[in-house]
Amino acid sequence: QRPDLIASRILQVATTGGSALLNFAADNLTGKLKTDPDLEVRRAAELRDTITSLGPFFIKLGQALSIRPDVLSPRSMVELQKLCDKVPSFDSAIAFRTIERELGTSVDDIFSYITPEPVAAASLGQVYKATLRSTGDTVAVKVQRPQVLETVSLDLFLARELGLFLRNFPALSDRFDAVALLDEFAYRFYQELDYNLECDNGIKMKEQMSVLPDVVIPKNYPEFTSRRVHVAEWIEGEKLSQSNEDDVGALVNLGVITYLTQLLDFGFFHADPHPGNMMRTSDGKLAILDFGLMTDITDDQKYGMIEAIAHLLNRDYSEIGQDFINLDFIPKGTDTTPIVPALTKVFDAALAGGGAKSINFQELAADLAEITFEYPFRIPPYFALVIRAIGVLEGIALVGNPNFAIIDEAYPYIARRLMTDNSPRLKAALRYMVYGREGSFDAEKLIDLLQALEKFTAVRDEGDGSAFKVDGVRGSKNLGTAGDFAGTKQVQGADSNAVEPASNFESNGRNSATLGINLRDEGQSERDERTVREALRFFFSTEGYVFREFILEEIVNFVDASGREATQEVLRALGLSNLPMPSFIRAISPSLSDEDKRMVQQMRRLSAFLLGDFESVISPSRDDLQR
Repeated sequence: QRPDLIASRILQVATTGGSALLNFAADNLTGKLKTDPDLEVRRAAELRDTITSLGPFFIKLGQALSIRPDVLSPRSMVELQKLCDKVPSFDSAIAFRTIERELGTSVDDIFSYITPEPVAAASLGQVYKATLRSTGDTVAVKVQRPQVLETVSLDLFLARELGLFLRNFPALSDRFDAVALLDEFAYRFYQELDYNLECDNGIKMKEQMSVLPDVVIPKNYPEFTSRRVHVAEWIEGEKLSQSNEDDVGALVNLGVITYLTQLLDFGFFHADPHPGNMMRTSDGKLAILDFGLMTDITDDQKYGMIEAIAHLLNRDYSEIGQDFINLDFIPKGTDTTPIVPALTKVFDAALAGGGAKSINFQELAADLAEITFEYPFRIPPYFALVIRAIGVLEGIALVGNPNFAIIDEAYPYIARRLMTDNSPRLKAALRYMVYGREGSFDAEKLIDLLQALEKFTAVRDEGDGSAFKVDGVRGSKNLGTAGDFAGTKQVQGADSNAVEPASNFESNGRNSATLGINLRDEGQSERDERTVREALRFFFSTEGYVFREFILEEIVNFVDASGREATQEVLRALGLSNLPMPSFIRAISPSLSDEDKRMVQQMRRLSAFLLGDFESVISPSRDDLQR
């Protein structure tokens, strides 16, 4: 209805960004970007600068694309992710007039003090530090940029028209649907422009995160919030990514649990955790800010992610294809058989050097990008945002711990979730983790889960900042290298002639990987005892109901087999074992099968762990091993 406005904006975009876009497109079509990495980085930087100059819509579009490894190459993603940094501010006089117009009163009536200039600026608004006159609370006042809604709506209209035009070219539209991508982006963009919704999100998040006492969510003030003005509690602290304090490792571990709790417990996920939105408070807590961009995760998606992690932990790549279908990475009905070898190659490369619990998600996303152009593989919108959040956490952690691996630190949460969730799918995932594909009870795997549970409690309640995997050993497992099934490797014991145990425990008298016991660490014994106490406390607690129900079958089988074993021992002691027995006695007390004997051995190892008899778990006797 306003062709003059449309023509003006098209001309502005063409003259401002035409050169950079044409250079980028030409180099891409001629293949130069693939053969010259330096050129690709340079073109991506030019594109980033152009996007910044074109305004909020293009900045947000660049930010959205920067987390889409199925659309951009890894190197281009790195450059566009710089769009999350600070952008130029607008005139404070305009900002103060916006406050007065939106809240219906003067700035002085609301605030006894407000900084004359913004303390921070972003693509949609800028922030002032102020003091509420009514309460004396120190607050952050975010004011939306002028004409954002109008400018963004015009740009969205033009971009969508271009997307509809591109649908006429199957070579492009078959790769990705630009209209669908823009519709997804527009929905979230308009939500982010409504600060009332951000206020509601913040209130909801503060209530949900109350389960984590060391996580700070700012208080929101709905009475001083409108569509263009948002007032929230001012948090004193520093960016987590810039902090040099000793507890940054603990806060990163807590951040992993925090985001997994949002993602997999509540299904309400903070989807914009760039470094400016994660802070270390002055009293050493983790603060999370800015809840304009949120994502809802369905139960099906939550369970699907946990199932996929379980398969990755066991290097069960044959199931990954189906997991990706369940998670909407691959269209339903796709034959995943030819995709599995490619995924195996990708995951083997990503997991090399640390086993399946050492996935670097940023590298994983980059590797996956290399096969997305050859297979019907797309990263769904919700998971693109998950990758972004995890990538931020990982980047902060790697500064202090070059060996940080996100799955190592996520595993304690996953272990707790598996042992407390009553849903049939997660019960099946728990059984898979303990019994494996072979369906045989494995006490070591269960002990591994119990150790991870103790780590979860230590991170959540005690601020434990230590890495869960140290020197390649995580809990009771030596994680080995890529290609080793289940991410473990056999380690020879001190006696090379001894029967090799069905475990991966080192027992050379000085350093044992079993239960994470390191005899060189004087505090290890105390930590082991704490692990046992936590495991027993959990077993008898209310939240341990699912776990008790899960283990009940093995306990019953163990009691039955032990009773039969004891009966036979008594008969042997009395010299009656060779006497003929009535058929009904043989029926109710049959001899132990090999599987019965293996199960008894496994349950004895679990019992030894729970009773604190670490030596029995570390170094089972030769008779036990042979039996």
